[in-house]
Amino acid sequence: MLAVHLENGAVTVREAPMPQRPEGFALLRLLVAGICNTDLELQRGYYGFAGTPGHEFVAEVVAADTPSLVGKRVVGEINLACADCDWCRKGLGRHCPHRTVLGIVKHAGAFAEFLTLPERNLHVLSEAVPLERAVFTEPLAAACEILDQVAIPCGAEVAVLGDGKLGLLIALVLHAHGYQVRQFGRHPEKLRISAAAGVSTEVSDGKLPVAAFDWVVDATGNPEGLRTAAAMVRPRGTVILKSTLHGTVGIDTAPIIVNEITLVGSRCGRFEAALPLLEHNLIPVEEMISDRYALADAPAAFDRAAQRGVLKVLLSSAK
Repeated sequence: MLAVHLENGAVTVREAPMPQRPEGFALLRLLVAGICNTDLELQRGYYGFAGTPGHEFVAEVVAADTPSLVGKRVVGEINLACADCDWCRKGLGRHCPHRTVLGIVKHAGAFAEFLTLPERNLHVLSEAVPLERAVFTEPLAAACEILDQVAIPCGAEVAVLGDGKLGLLIALVLHAHGYQVRQFGRHPEKLRISAAAGVSTEVSDGKLPVAAFDWVVDATGNPEGLRTAAAMVRPRGTVILKSTLHGTVGIDTAPIIVNEITLVGSRCGRFEAALPLLEHNLIPVEEMISDRYALADAPAAFDRAAQRGVLKVLLSSAK
């Protein structure tokens, strides 16, 4: 089978053996996958990664212990937890110390013709959800995670920093849930997507409000994002951190301590929160697709995804 290989910054496509399907796992045939910022960070050296990346995908079940799954279109949660430790018993398998992570930590990813995942990680898709909408399930769930973590008062004003893929999804999700969202970014063409849905947007010229919000989300993907967000939040306000960066982020902690700012790290989310938004077409995710490539053209697709101004780049596998 064809599989993408990432190592030392180089993206190649090679022939790889079919993955073995352990008990309790499903064998999946890739239909479509999305390149996200984490994949680009892996290319830059995040986690010292070498292997097959990819964790945003839609696939067809080829083989499974549960016969009713075979032939179904599915999406899959990316954390493979042990299901037996204290964290897993508390329902926090995403923080299982023994977990592997699809396409990131010790489990071959979705940028291949075939992949495996535990059956318990899979969610069967409604027939009403097209592939190019369904492929946004994982990042949309990450956007929804904010509402599971933080009790933002109904109708509150929330600032979102960043107009990349995740920043747009966060702004759109918060807006769909009735919050007054002000999104700050640098790319008018990207901000038009959230503005068309009713989000208040502003092209940043480097001058941003100071101590103006109780709730600020950093989705800049930039090392300066945390510092900027901390300056924008009011005393005793909350900053939600969504940027996953390779390397150390330096920040003066004194303003955070003096102003008693709460920092909330936020990562993956529940697919159950994202799937209804896709089924009912409440988030215009298709507007974020910049380009499409065949799996065999993954090196060009990664180059395209890394270009300034590009949003989601998709990879598809021919049947």
